[in-house]
Amino acid sequence: MEEAEVIKYRENKEYGLKAVKERGKFLEFLSDELKNDREVVKAALNQDPESLEFVSEELKNDKEIVLLGIKGAPWTICYASEILRADKEVILESCKNYGQALYYASEELRDDEEVVSTAICNKGTAIKYASDRLRDNKEIALIALKQDKQAYHFLSWRLRQDETIKKIIE
Repeated sequence: MEEAEVIKYRENKEYGLKAVKERGKFLEFLSDELKNDREVVKAALNQDPESLEFVSEELKNDKEIVLLGIKGAPWTICYASEILRADKEVILESCKNYGQALYYASEELRDDEEVVSTAICNKGTAIKYASDRLRDNKEIALIALKQDKQAYHFLSWRLRQDETIKKIIE
């Protein structure tokens, strides 16, 4: 199956389903209607979770659809709606395997200890995306430093002066 052929039959659901089952990213070339069809979108995401990029805006706001994408490719959280980037369950799922997902989290979730801890357990330097309050939290800082000593550079000035913290990075 080739791009040109997919484009030619972009309105045909049966053909579209066949196409995305072969290569999820063929979703890009399907009609807007099919990019908003749950059956077609799920088939695409099951074949290639990165195809979340091409899902309709409406379905980028569908928790089930977005979770399906991020379970296979956690970095695709960047395609989720703003509403879902403020959903703790969605952000936690992404942060488990992709700490940098904290960057896409709402301000409120960047100040949530569970979310930030999950992110920095995966990627210590993701602490740079945490709220100022949590970048000044010694317990959080220690988790980040245990994962990656480079996290030191993103801690609050006060914590960078702390003797315990200084000893860890020596």
